[in-house]
Amino acid sequence: MTELDYDIAICGAGPAGMALAALLVKRGMPAQRIALIDAKTLDQASKDPRSLALSWGSRQIMEEIGAWPAAATAIEQIHVSRRGQFGRSMIDRKDYDLPALGYVTRYGDIVSALGAVCARAGIISLRPARVITLDEAADAVTLILDSEGAPKTLRAGIVVQAEGGLFNEQQTRATHRDYGQTAIIAQVRSSTPPPHRAYERFTEQGPLALLPQDDEYSLVWCVRPETASALQALNDADFLQALGAAFGERVGRFTHVTPRLAFPLGLNADPRSTARTVAIGNAAQTLHPVAGQGLNLGLRDVTVLARLLAQGATPEMLSQFTTQRQRDRSTTVRITDTMARIFANDSPAQAMLGLSLAAIDIISPARSLLAELMMYGRR
Repeated sequence: MTELDYDIAICGAGPAGMALAALLVKRGMPAQRIALIDAKTLDQASKDPRSLALSWGSRQIMEEIGAWPAAATAIEQIHVSRRGQFGRSMIDRKDYDLPALGYVTRYGDIVSALGAVCARAGIISLRPARVITLDEAADAVTLILDSEGAPKTLRAGIVVQAEGGLFNEQQTRATHRDYGQTAIIAQVRSSTPPPHRAYERFTEQGPLALLPQDDEYSLVWCVRPETASALQALNDADFLQALGAAFGERVGRFTHVTPRLAFPLGLNADPRSTARTVAIGNAAQTLHPVAGQGLNLGLRDVTVLARLLAQGATPEMLSQFTTQRQRDRSTTVRITDTMARIFANDSPAQAMLGLSLAAIDIISPARSLLAELMMYGRR
């Protein structure tokens, strides 16, 4: 066994974990007192093609870290509608004097940029390594790792869980809900896409999002599991026809789709921390992808935790973190949970929901509140 000691061990070197490590160093914590642990190498993670939606507030965080990637497509408008019902809402960056409401980038670009920042800072990276056991005592947390077949023991003052995984692979947390929906993920092209406009379209089975990325869209189509299986079995031409029927003609005709992925959706959240362990991002709250709040909420966790732990890696700071993050976390969970459930049916009440979108578009304060939540979270 090899003994390694750190003030903070971060389990999960994805965007949230690496952003936390980088911000801790920026706030004055010595880089050699921080350990990043992940089962994947940085090279493996940088090849991940998944798309991510970052809010304007998240861009500000990434810029502060020095990891804002150049390969990002700006979202200047967000069009929200309900399939088969009157009413829609349009959020426009011009109304808030911002260059963009948010951005669409690739997971691989984010982790590559953050990995470079962490490497320049001299942060210890233990990867590939997998946490086998974690034992919390009064004065420290002991972790046993499997690092390429060789066991290692770490003792850290604080352990941050930053590796969430997929909903169906997680242990059940305090707040848990299976939405009975599956997300189909792909890149699609259309014949007449309005530039820099994102779409969130609610259907009777779940939301359908199109996020502008380069000359394509990143598609997140949430449907019932049996519908997802049927859609996955279609050839590309038939899939694009089904997508067009569900979405409509606002972006013209869909002309191309990449290989599709599918994964189940649910809510799995627990805001609590122990004396010496805390979870952030997807490890603390796995959300429905509606409104694209997952990583953005995680980065807001990061900024608060980095500020507190830079003052001292102590149980008192973890307690303060849980208290300070309660409002934003609970609001975001409640909003995404409500949107995922209330719009995903074909009840007569859907006509009222369509009218509510029209009301949001007409009533400026309501539209501004929705925009602020999407750009910055609950402050």
